[in-house]
Amino acid sequence: MASRILPLDAVRTDGWFERIGESIGSFQALCDIVGERFFAFSLVAGVRITALTVDRRTPDATVVEFVAGEEEPARRASLPEFRRQLVGALLTIEPTGPAPVRDTDVDAIQKHIGVRYLLLAPTFGISLRRLLVDEKQTLVVVQRDGFEETLSLDELRSGISVLVRQELERVGAGARGAIDLSKVAEAETAAEKGDHARVLTLLGSWPAPLAIFLRTPEGQGLPADTRALIAKGLALLGSACARLGESPQAEEILRLAIQWAGEGALAGDIFRRLGEAYLTDGRPGEAIAPFRRALVYGCPPKEVCPLLARAFLRRGKYVSAMACLRKALAAGASEADVAMEMQQIERALGVPLTRWRALIATHNG
Repeated sequence: MASRILPLDAVRTDGWFERIGESIGSFQALCDIVGERFFAFSLVAGVRITALTVDRRTPDATVVEFVAGEEEPARRASLPEFRRQLVGALLTIEPTGPAPVRDTDVDAIQKHIGVRYLLLAPTFGISLRRLLVDEKQTLVVVQRDGFEETLSLDELRSGISVLVRQELERVGAGARGAIDLSKVAEAETAAEKGDHARVLTLLGSWPAPLAIFLRTPEGQGLPADTRALIAKGLALLGSACARLGESPQAEEILRLAIQWAGEGALAGDIFRRLGEAYLTDGRPGEAIAPFRRALVYGCPPKEVCPLLARAFLRRGKYVSAMACLRKALAAGASEADVAMEMQQIERALGVPLTRWRALIATHNG
């Protein structure tokens, strides 16, 4: 019997969590406190969070009040225990329904794969594309990170269960040493080597607790050198995320770094990094303001002005780009550093630029 190919367009749930977020006013706050994936897990498990008692100094002491089912009484648990209960619920075995007979039987397809796994897959970047069904087994074609892979249905289910368990382990490990300032030097070394994934491993657990801690009196009262070290770590993490293609996270982290830096010496460098993140993401118009702020906060024009010129060029503002390049050269940048941008300006402005240069030369002569 030949395999039947069943497209999964009708049951694929890509983006379901984000769409729900558009209708929940407290969505971002719940994600920040509970954890984005764990909030998604709660929705998949049918758990409704009714209240949070947040401990800003010790996030793990946060208490979650929740209802797990229509007829169940409300329960309370610490945040780590709540996460463990969620994962326990999701790791229980979900029965596999019989293979669908018709391509259009959406309910049968959902029961065969498992509604839980249909919802969990997108939270880990897994997109289910199609089923290959024969009398012996069901294979699932999935897409992740732009590549397709074929798995058995059992492999898909067990693989997602492993990812759920690993998420609990990852958060637990992050909580045990969430803010270890000694990691900043190691992250800086990794960044210099271009090992951005290592930076993410070292500092990836920082943003959520630091966003909360920043709003506490204890956070506001930290010594300037400690705040600067925290800002530096966040700056390294934000740039690493940008280079790994995680633009929204990069911008959030760099903005948090700016808040920790305040009016300190690192502010200019962080604004420069934010501008670079916008450039990397193809948003040159939004990059202009951070680059200008970087200059205001004392970041060297030799470093910032070529980047600002690049942003102006991509917006078609050639005269402004020219002014930035001249400022960079005056600050010590070499002509080789700005040669590519200068050539673009010369091609765009043509004869008017040549006449202007001749006028300047005559005036100086």
